[in-house]
Amino acid sequence: MTEPLHHDVSGSGPVLLVMPGGAGHPMGLGPLTERLAARFTVVTYDPLGLAHGRLGLPVPEQRVADWSEGAHRVLEAVLPAGGTAYVLGTSSGGIAALDLLARHPGRLAHVVAHEPPCVTVLPDGAERRAELIGQLEGHGRPPAEGEAATPFGVFLARVLGPFTSHLPSFTAPPGGLTLAAGVDSRGQVLHRTATSLAERLGGAFLEFPGGHLGTVDHPVAFADLLTDTLRSSARTSA
Repeated sequence: MTEPLHHDVSGSGPVLLVMPGGAGHPMGLGPLTERLAARFTVVTYDPLGLAHGRLGLPVPEQRVADWSEGAHRVLEAVLPAGGTAYVLGTSSGGIAALDLLARHPGRLAHVVAHEPPCVTVLPDGAERRAELIGQLEGHGRPPAEGEAATPFGVFLARVLGPFTSHLPSFTAPPGGLTLAAGVDSRGQVLHRTATSLAERLGGAFLEFPGGHLGTVDHPVAFADLLTDTLRSSARTSA
């Protein structure tokens, strides 16, 4: 049986699919999506339904392909026949956005992947992945019985491992893709990962305000730069 889709829709205009990071819970993204909803039909995807009543329920280990195929089903539900959508994916959502582009490029007008933590693309990726996991788990991994109690617990227990080991497809079309990193992330591993992916995938690279959580810390400036980027891509492709 097909799992139900969990997403929220706001605003009007071209469709912009937002794929949050972490465990996919859109917490903290309200100011960003509110700003974007003045220009786009914002579709915020919640792959595990954590913001839709499923927080606290058991969660199996996650697969990137499941998130991207779920996102494709959401787009099929909201897009008109033959229509295309913009996509913003942040952190783990950025990894799923890259996979969505590789699998369904015909439904996407432009993808912006902000600091996707697929660090295995780096020459020293194994070491950097172990370092990243150690840093995040150092924030306090919950005991097994509490892993599903918070979005961060779900992320550490069920998303972090498989997503950081994911190697993106390098057959994605060169057009319609921007890899992004926060200006405050310069010198850090996820900034380096984004620039490496841009080179390998043939996409553009762009710095956004703030760091890894720029969508939360600088929502207005982030939304405005994203809007300019997507509008510029539309003019270029016209």
